[in-house]
Amino acid sequence: MQLKCILLLTLVALQQLDLGAGSRILAAFFFPGKSHFMMTNAIVRELVQRGHEVTYITPFSLAKENLGPNYKEIVIAQYNFWPEIKEITKTNTILEMTDVPNLTFVRLLMVMGSHSTDFAFDQPQIQELVNAKDKVGKYDLLLAEQFYNEGALILGHLYQIPIITVSTFGYANYLSQMSGIVSPWSYVPHAFMPYTDRMSLLERIGNVIISATDDLLREFSYYPEQDAILRKHFSHLLDRVPTIKELERNISAILLNNYMPLSTTRPTSFNMVAVGGLHIKPPKALPQHLQEFLDGATEGAIYFSLGSQVRSADLPPEKLKIFLDVFGSLKQRVLWKFEDEAMPNLPSNVKVQNWMPQGDILAHPNVKVFIAHGGLFGTQEAVYNGVPMLGMPVYCDQHLNINQGKQSGYALGLDYRTVTEDELRFSLTELLQNPKYRTNMQKASRVFRDRPQTAMDTAIYWIEYVIEHRGAPHLVASGVQLPWYQFYLLDIVALALAIVLLPILALCCLCRGSKSKNVPKKKAKRN
Repeated sequence: MQLKCILLLTLVALQQLDLGAGSRILAAFFFPGKSHFMMTNAIVRELVQRGHEVTYITPFSLAKENLGPNYKEIVIAQYNFWPEIKEITKTNTILEMTDVPNLTFVRLLMVMGSHSTDFAFDQPQIQELVNAKDKVGKYDLLLAEQFYNEGALILGHLYQIPIITVSTFGYANYLSQMSGIVSPWSYVPHAFMPYTDRMSLLERIGNVIISATDDLLREFSYYPEQDAILRKHFSHLLDRVPTIKELERNISAILLNNYMPLSTTRPTSFNMVAVGGLHIKPPKALPQHLQEFLDGATEGAIYFSLGSQVRSADLPPEKLKIFLDVFGSLKQRVLWKFEDEAMPNLPSNVKVQNWMPQGDILAHPNVKVFIAHGGLFGTQEAVYNGVPMLGMPVYCDQHLNINQGKQSGYALGLDYRTVTEDELRFSLTELLQNPKYRTNMQKASRVFRDRPQTAMDTAIYWIEYVIEHRGAPHLVASGVQLPWYQFYLLDIVALALAIVLLPILALCCLCRGSKSKNVPKKKAKRN
C-alpha cells in the first residue's frame, strides 16, 4: 500500500514538472544595432528561464550572465555599417543625420540590411549551422528579427520549422504586404515621417509618396538583392532556393514592439501581436551615488539621455553651453548621460555619467522630466513610468514618436540645431510647472500598462502557441499569397479604366473616320 502511494505521488510530481514543456528554439539576430537587443535579449532570457533550450545567433554575447545549460550562443562578428552610412548620407555623426531625406534613409537601411545579411552568411559559425547534417527535428522554432535581414528566414526552410519574427522597430509600412492586410496611407503615417494619424492634404501626399516608393524599392530592388544573396550562399545545398517572399509566407506570427497609446489604431491581422514594453522590468536599487543624488532632489530632477546611438558629446559647443547655462539656473537637479565625464564648467546641480540605468532612474518618484531623442524604447519607458518628455528627435521614427506625444499632451519638442536658451528654459518650465503634462502622461501610462497579460507573458504565450501547433498558418491572411498588383487591386483599376476609356477611344476613332469621309475631294485642274 505504501509503495502504491509513493508511486502515485511520484507520478503526480512528474506531471507537475511537465518535463516535455521545454522546446528547442533557434534565435537568429544578425543586425548589429545594440538598442534592438534590449527586446531580443529580454525574450531569450525569459525563454531560457521558462525551460526552453535556446541557441542564440548574436553579435553581442550574453555569456557573462551565465544563463545556464539551456542556453547556447553563436557569437558572430559585428558588421561595420559606418562606412556605408557616411558614404550614402554624407554625414560623420548620427546627429548630422537630421537633415538626411527620408527616402535616402529608406535606401540606406536596405543597403545595410543586404550587406549585413551577406556578411552574416559568410561567417564560419553560420556556415557550420547551414551545412550541419540531420537538420530536421533539431529545432522546433526559428525566432528572427523583422528588420532588413529577411535572408535569415531561410534557416526555417533548412530546418523545416515554423517562424516567428520580432519587429523591434514596431509597426512599419512593409508589414502591410507581408502580413496580407492593406494599411491605409490616408491615416497610417510612414514610420519615418513626422506625422500623426491626423494628416493634412500635403502631409497625405508626402505620406503616399514615401510609402509607395518604399513598396516599389522593396519589390523591385531590395527583395531581388536579398534573393541574390540567398542564391549565392545556398545554391550548392538546394535544388531550388526559395525567394524572400516565399519564405515570408512561412512566418506564423510577428511580435511587434509597440502598444497603445504609443501607436495609432490601424488594421492588423491575427498574427500581428503587440508586445511593446516587454523589456521593462520592475525597478532595481540604484547605485548609491545616484540614489543619494535623486533622493536629495527636493524640487525634482530632470533626466537627460539621447540613447545608445546618438552622443550628447557630439552636440556643438554653443549648444552645450545653452544646456549648461539653463540647467545651472534651475532649482531641479539634472542627471545627464554624457560620454565625456570630464566636462568642464559643470554646474553643481548637474551630474554626468557615460552610462546610467535608465529604467531605474525613470522609476524614481523625484524624476519630473525626461529629455530624450524620442527612440521607441526610451519613449516606452517614459510612458510606463509616467514621466513627461522633452523630445529632440534626430532621425528615423523619433519624429513620429515625439509628435505622437505632443498630440497626446504629454511631450514637447525642440530642434537641437536651432534651440535657444529662452526656448529651452520655457519648455522645461512648462513641463515642470504645468500639471497637464504629468496628468496626460499618467493617463497614457495607465492605458499602456492595462493589458490582459503582461507584454512578456503575451510574447511567450504566442511563441509557445506556434510551437504547440507546429506553425500557425490559420493566423495568416491570404493576402500574403497575392502578387503586389492584385494586393493593391491595380488589376481591377486597370480593368475599370479600360472599360471607361476604350469606348471613348473607339468613339473618337469613329468620329475621325466619318469626318475624313465627309471632306470633299478637290477637283484636279486641267491644263
